[in-house]
Parts: sequence; C-alpha cells; structure tokens
Amino acid sequence: MSNTTNTTAPPVPYQSGDIAWTLTSTALVFIMIPGVGYFYSGMARSKNALSLIMLGMLSVGVVSFQWWLWGYSLTFGPSASHFIGNLDHAFLLNVGFEQQSSITSTVPALVYAIYQCMFAAITPALAIGSAAERGRIAPASIFIFVWSTIVYDVVACWTWNIDGWAAKLGTLDFAGGTPVHISSGTAALAYCIIVGKRHGHGTDEFKPHNIANVVLGAALLWFGWFGFNGGSELAANTRAATACVVTNLAAAVGGLVWALMDFRLEKKISALGFCSGVVAGLVAITPASGYVEAYSGAIFGIAAGVICNLAVKLKHIFDFDDALDVFAVHAVGGLVGNILTGIFASRKVFALDSMDHPGGWIDGNWIQMGYQLANSGAAIAYTFVMTYIILFVMDKIPGLSLRVDLDSETKGLDESELGELAYYHVDRLVAVNTRTGETKTIKEETIHQQNDTNVSIV
Repeated sequence: MSNTTNTTAPPVPYQSGDIAWTLTSTALVFIMIPGVGYFYSGMARSKNALSLIMLGMLSVGVVSFQWWLWGYSLTFGPSASHFIGNLDHAFLLNVGFEQQSSITSTVPALVYAIYQCMFAAITPALAIGSAAERGRIAPASIFIFVWSTIVYDVVACWTWNIDGWAAKLGTLDFAGGTPVHISSGTAALAYCIIVGKRHGHGTDEFKPHNIANVVLGAALLWFGWFGFNGGSELAANTRAATACVVTNLAAAVGGLVWALMDFRLEKKISALGFCSGVVAGLVAITPASGYVEAYSGAIFGIAAGVICNLAVKLKHIFDFDDALDVFAVHAVGGLVGNILTGIFASRKVFALDSMDHPGGWIDGNWIQMGYQLANSGAAIAYTFVMTYIILFVMDKIPGLSLRVDLDSETKGLDESELGELAYYHVDRLVAVNTRTGETKTIKEETIHQQNDTNVSIV
C-alpha cells in the first residue's frame, strides 16, 4: 500500500471499476474469517469445533463496532503521531464519498474504511486460535476489543499511515505482513503462555477431528486472499493482477513443499500438511505481493513451506501449547515474508504505478533489509509485551479469567461455553468388531482411542 496524505480536496472522478474491485475484495477478505474458523475447527477436537468458528464471527462483530467507534480514526486518521492516530474520524465522522482516503486517491475514504475493517477483524481471529480448547469465549471477546485498540491499531498506524514511523522510514508492507500476521502470531504466543497448556498436553494425543473442515477452511482462505493481496492495490490494474499471480503461486508452492516435507517422514501425502503449507505461503507473500515479480512467488512459497514447517517444532522445544500452530505459520511466516520483500522488491513492479522506488536487494538497495527488520522486530516486541500485559491484567479481574475450569474443558467449549454442539448427530457412535460381530456404543471423542484393527466405526 502506498502512502499519501489525507486531504479535503474537492471530489475527484473516481473510477467505478476501482471502487467495484475494492468492494469485491472487501467481501473476499470477509469470507476468509469463517475460513479461519473452519480451518481451526477441523484441527481441534469435535467438542470444541463450534467454539472456534464462533470466535471468528465474534471477531467480525466486535471489531466492526470498534472500527466504527474509533479504530479507523486511530489507524488512518490525519495528523497522526508516529505511533497512533487521533479521534478526528471517530464514529466515521467526515468519512464519506466526497473525500480521498488517507492511503490512495483511487477510492473514497468510506470504501477504504470498510475494506480495512476486514483486515482488522481477521487479525485477532487468527491470534486466539492458540488458546483453542481451553480459553473462555466472553473474555476473549473483550480481549479482541482491547487488543485491537492498543495493539493492532498502533502497529497498523505506524506501518501504513503516512505519519507512522515505519512508513516514513521506508518499510515495505503491501498487504499486512506486519500488522496482520506478525502481530497475530506474536499475540498468539503470549495468549497460549498466559492461558497455559491443555490438560493432557504432552501425554494425550490431540488429533484433528475433521480434515474436511481444514480443507474447506484452506480453500476459503486461498479464495479470499486474492482480495486480501490483490485488493490492497485499491485499483483494478496490472499491479493488482501481479499481486494475484504471486499470491496464487506462493500458496501452491508452499502447499506442495510442506506436503513433501511431511512425506519424507510419513510416506503419505497429508491433506493437513498441504493446507498448512498453502496458508504459510499466503502469509509469506502478503507483504511483498504488490512489490515483486511473478517468479518470486515460487521462492516465497518454498521458503515459507520449509521454514514454517520446521518452526512448528518450536512449541516442543520450548514447551508451550500453541494448539493450532499460529505462531509458527503467522509470526514466522510473516517475518520470512518481510525479509524476502527486502530482497525481491522490484523497481519494475513499482513502475507499473508510475512509482520511482529503488526496490530491494535485487536492485542494489541494500538498506531496504534494515527497514524490513526494524519494523518486524518492533512489531514482535511491542505486540508480545502489550498482549502479555493485557491478558495478565484481564486474568486478575474477577469474572474475566481467561481459562475454563477442568470440568468445562473436559466437556468441551461447545457445551460448556456455548450450550450448543457442532455435531449433535454424532454424540454416540456404534463400534463393530468385524471379527466377532460384537457391537458397542462409544462416545465420539473416543474414536481415536480405538486401536484394535478389528474394530470398525459405523
């Protein structure tokens, strides 16, 4: 995203195609949020499936209100400090079709505001996945509001607002490698540390209950990411097409590489592994998507597939319970993407928008890597510290404890927190011994404990 000052100039003749593409991209980014929910729910146990889908939808509700209240103004308001905006546009006052947005002159401010609202909404939905299966839902909703104000709005402001320190420094982040992925992944690490490990962590095997949900979620994410990255150009032009091309290529290569890395161990093509690699590739290409040439997409996919796959092992090395590998995929993937952006940003792609930028290392602009590392490091440090403080304080307030009790965790969050289940019809199943013909009724959550090869679940 390029940065230009907010202005109150007379209305400009906007191109209807640019507005249509940005509004379409808004809908594409929105569909990613239930995509995250289905992706996460499939990786969890069935008794927690609905809670993870619901948390994503709650994030849309909470953040949409917060964005209208003051989030947009704090992030993209004019005359911001180097870290945060002001309340000049609180309640979206004076944000309409007659104004240019604070980022571009191609679409009205109101169009840009709703588009960016979807970015703000998906970020905490990503983060809270690390506390899956033991985090309370009501406090998580409050956390989303507070965290969006204190963390997301600040990081997004300093990265994208023309007055932000990273934007002034020269950091390149086209679609959210730092504000969305590094911040969500780092927040996820703090969240899982504060909430603690699931009961049975290290002894019980927590298997994904529905890989079909994972595939569905990954498909929705892949589909929506064309609007996430391609839409960040805020115009229907060649540069938007370039962003879509590299996005698709990075996802495809990332999925293949992750699947191959798992194949070397299991000798099977894992659907879960492929989908994880797809998301890792998408995360890595995000900051670079509007700055790099088509061939770079494959490089980003390879790097993300390898590095994020290996990063999953960090939770075992350092003994933390990131239930859904949010840190490994989003924080590490975002960092990989920011670094590679500093290398592969191309003057040729900037020229598509008639912009004169020195590019990255491939064009001899060596200092660009320093800018990328500065923004990444600052976001990691700020996000972790502030998220930890927010959660620590909340957990000490009566009624806002972050974790459910043991009985509720055993029942599952669907029943204990929502009072509803994702799968009423599979509460109990029949196990048939194919050798003796004996049958017995078992609870659905014990399916994975059936180790007898003669037992079939019907």
